[in-house]
Amino acid sequence: MLSIGDTYEYDFRFTQADVIAFAQLTGDDNPLHLDPDYAATTAFKRPIIHGMLSASVFTKIIGTRFPGYGSIYMGQTFQFMRPMFVDTDYRVKFTVISLNPEKHTGEILGEITDATTGKTTIKGVATLMHKEKIG
Repeated sequence: MLSIGDTYEYDFRFTQADVIAFAQLTGDDNPLHLDPDYAATTAFKRPIIHGMLSASVFTKIIGTRFPGYGSIYMGQTFQFMRPMFVDTDYRVKFTVISLNPEKHTGEILGEITDATTGKTTIKGVATLMHKEKIG
C-alpha cells in the first residue's frame, strides 16, 4: 500500500540504438536526434534524446515497479528542463504526493536527474488509479 511521501529511485541510460528504434517506431526522424553533423549546428552541439523517449521511463516504472502492475494512467504532465544525451547515466526519483483512497487514485511526482551533475532534466506528475495499492 502506498503512503504520501513514499519514494522509489531507478537508474537508467539510453543508447543511440534506442533513439533510432524510437524514431522508427514514432516516425520522428528529426535530425536533432539522429544526425551528429546537424546537431553540431544547434545549441546542444550533439544529438539529443527525444523528449518522449526520455520520459518513457515514467510509464516503465509506474506500470511495472512503483506502484507496479495494475496501475492505470489517468494523466501525466511533463516539464522538459534540459536535454538528455545517449550513453549518459540518469536517475529518476518518484515520490507519492497525494492519495484518494475512496477513488483508488493518487499522484506521483517524477524527477529525472543527470547522475553526474545532479541537474534535473525532466519532471512531471502522474495521476493514476490502482485498485489494490492506493491508500
